Amino acid sequence: ATRDETQQVNAELAEQDATELYKAGEGRWGTEELAFNVVLAKRSYSQLRATFQAYEKVCGKDIEESIKSETSGDLEKAYLTLVSCAKDCPGYFATLLHKSMKGGGTDEETLIRILVTRAERDLPAIKEKFQQMYKKSLAEAVRSDTSGDFRKLLLALLH
Repeated sequence: ATRDETQQVNAELAEQDATELYKAGEGRWGTEELAFNVVLAKRSYSQLRATFQAYEKVCGKDIEESIKSETSGDLEKAYLTLVSCAKDCPGYFATLLHKSMKGGGTDEETLIRILVTRAERDLPAIKEKFQQMYKKSLAEAVRSDTSGDFRKLLLALLH
């Protein structure tokens, strides 16, 4: 899919998409996934945020609730991930990073994947969000949860 990356929001399109999503899910028997696929995969994040607000007015509940009641399995997870990223991408990645270092053991794969792929895109915003959410820096979390050359690499990516 080719996501529209413009930041301009079209309120009319948001209302139109919200109505389409309602008709494709809560407003019918079964779910018409194609409508969800088109909107969630092609609209800019700012446009999606406007659509989600319009959806609450149309449906009376938030888009996540509808997705949970209308879908399941991997499709549900994919839709919820898209919604979460559209609503707060740095927050989404901060949460994943926190989960990757929480409890016993570290999910090194998730940790390295996020830090490497987001390093040149939005890592400063993710670091800031991590600090807000967890009251410690991402570097502190990495330092306390990793060791050796792996720690050095991750800390280098963070600076």
